Amino acid sequence: MKKKLFRISIAVFICILIGFLGSVATQTSINTWYQTLNKPFFTPPNWIFAPVWTILYIMMGIAAGIVWSRGFYHKWVKVALYHFGFQLLLNAAWSIFFFGLQNPLIALLDIIALFILLLFTIKWFKVVNTTAAYLLIPYAIWVAFATALNFGIWQLN
Repeated sequence: MKKKLFRISIAVFICILIGFLGSVATQTSINTWYQTLNKPFFTPPNWIFAPVWTILYIMMGIAAGIVWSRGFYHKWVKVALYHFGFQLLLNAAWSIFFFGLQNPLIALLDIIALFILLLFTIKWFKVVNTTAAYLLIPYAIWVAFATALNFGIWQLN
């Protein structure tokens, strides 16, 4: 149990660190460029993003830690965590593309790839541990929403 909690803690830390790095790119444009964009009617207020992402990163880390605790030597654990790692990179890249480079089209392509890879990640997590897979479902729903939001912003601008 100690080993499992340690792995969950490490995974949560990594996810929050990725989120923090993404927020650095976000902060460069949130109060300037982003404010000038035309946005879809369903755009939530800016203050909602930080708490939602914080909760999602924690849930993602818990899920990854649960999978990791099954033993990295296991083939399916490796496959699941490789998928998780790649989707996490795409997650971080989105903030850089959207806010850092101020390029909604490249960000849209990235988030579409992220969503597809996330679905595969959920599938592989389910092979290893159903609870871990279910912990990623709110993240998938939010990414689907963010994809629609990104598309709307790209289309309107």
